[in-house]
Amino acid sequence: MFLILLLVFIIVPAMELSVLIQVGDALGVWPTIGLVFFTAIVGVSLVRSQGLHTLMTVQKKLARGEAPGQEIVEGMMLAAAGVLLLIPGFVTDFIGLLLLTPITRSPIAAYMYKRMQLQVVANGRFNGGFGQPGQNPFGSGNPFDNQGNTFDGDFERKQDPQPRSHHIEADKDIIEGDVERPTNKPEDDKR
Repeated sequence: MFLILLLVFIIVPAMELSVLIQVGDALGVWPTIGLVFFTAIVGVSLVRSQGLHTLMTVQKKLARGEAPGQEIVEGMMLAAAGVLLLIPGFVTDFIGLLLLTPITRSPIAAYMYKRMQLQVVANGRFNGGFGQPGQNPFGSGNPFDNQGNTFDGDFERKQDPQPRSHHIEADKDIIEGDVERPTNKPEDDKR
């Protein structure tokens, strides 16, 4: 995790500054700034159109009763591409364009989706990024934690031994006084 944070907050900005300085020397200051704004505007409009296309593909798959797993991964990649294209710089724009272009996005999304499926199969359930694989992140209250809190059994529905009308007749006799009701009196009466 430390290595990823080091990469994101130190190495990527250093690369961005280096590339911006080199492009600024070659093109000049104002054309470089204009190019940064141009890539951001074009990138955001492409993210919107590709996002709508991906959303329609998801709806079509859902209408056919199929799981749109890869399309959901592609949607997450499009969101990341939008963020990368809005960050000023050419390195993040290049990575954002890789995630945005369908030719490169589809194979990357297919690979990531297969990896997620393998993780689910290997662990028995999706870890979701919390703790170790198979560890319950929400405490021991989960009924699926396989720690002896689940009971396995069978049941069968049985009919009442007496029909319902017999119960009604017995209640009617008690109310009318035909049946003697047992009383629970203490043994003090025998003195």
